[in-house]
Amino acid sequence: MFNQMALIAFYTILRKEIYRILVIWPQTLLPSAVTMCLYFVIFGNLIGSRIGEMEGYPYITYILPGLVMMAVITNAYGNVVSSFFSAKFQHYIEEMLTAPVPHNVILLGYVIGGVVRGLLVGLIVIFISLFFTHLHLHSLLVTAAVFVLTSSLFAIAGFINAIYARNFDDISIIPTFVLTPLTYLGGVFYSIDMLPSFWQWVSLINPILYMINAFRFGILGVSDISIWLAFSLIIIFNLAFYSYALYLLKQGTGLRS
Repeated sequence: MFNQMALIAFYTILRKEIYRILVIWPQTLLPSAVTMCLYFVIFGNLIGSRIGEMEGYPYITYILPGLVMMAVITNAYGNVVSSFFSAKFQHYIEEMLTAPVPHNVILLGYVIGGVVRGLLVGLIVIFISLFFTHLHLHSLLVTAAVFVLTSSLFAIAGFINAIYARNFDDISIIPTFVLTPLTYLGGVFYSIDMLPSFWQWVSLINPILYMINAFRFGILGVSDISIWLAFSLIIIFNLAFYSYALYLLKQGTGLRS
C-alpha cells in the first residue's frame, strides 16, 4: 500500500507525462493519425478493393485491428523511451532516485503515461477508421484488456530501452530494427493461414502476432491462434518485463555513474 508521499510522487510523474503528451500533440498524437489515414487509403481502399474479403470481412475491416495495435505499440513504447531517457540526459532522474520514493512508483508513473498515450492514439485511429469502414465489436472486455495489456507491455519495454540507452541514437535502434519488422510480420495485413506451414511455424515465434490476433478477436471475433494462449503470453511478458525493469531501476543500471 502506497503512503501519501508515494501517491503524490506517482501523481506528479503521471501528470507530467500526460501534460507532455497533450502539449506537444503535433509530435505525440498527430503523426499516427496522418500515417493511419494513409494506410486506410492505400491498403484499405485501393489495394483492399482488389483483394476482396478475408475471413469473411472486407479487407479494410480485417486490417483495422492490426493498424490500431501498430499505433498503440509504437506510441506506448516511444513515449516512455523518449521521456525517461530525457530524464537521464537532463540529470533530474538522480533527484527522483535519491528522494524517499519507492522505485515501483517511478516505474508505474512512466509506464502508465505510456499507456495513456497508446490508448489516446488507439482511440484516434479507431475514430479515423469510421470514415473508411464500419466498426465491429465482438467483445468489449477482450478488446479493452488487450488494449491496456499491450500498451503497458511496450511502455515497460521502452523503459528498459531507455535505461540501457547511452545516447539518442540508442533509443531508435529497437523501434527501427526490432519493433517495425515484428509488427509488419505479426499478421497486420494478412492471416498466417495464407502462409506455407514452415512460415506459419516461424510466425508463431513473433510475440506481436498474439497481441494483434487477440485484439482482432475482440473486434471481429476471428483469430489465427487461441485467445487463451494469447492472453497468457501477454500477461507473462508483462510480469517478466515489469520485474526486470524494476530490478534494473533498483540496481541503478545505466543511471548511476
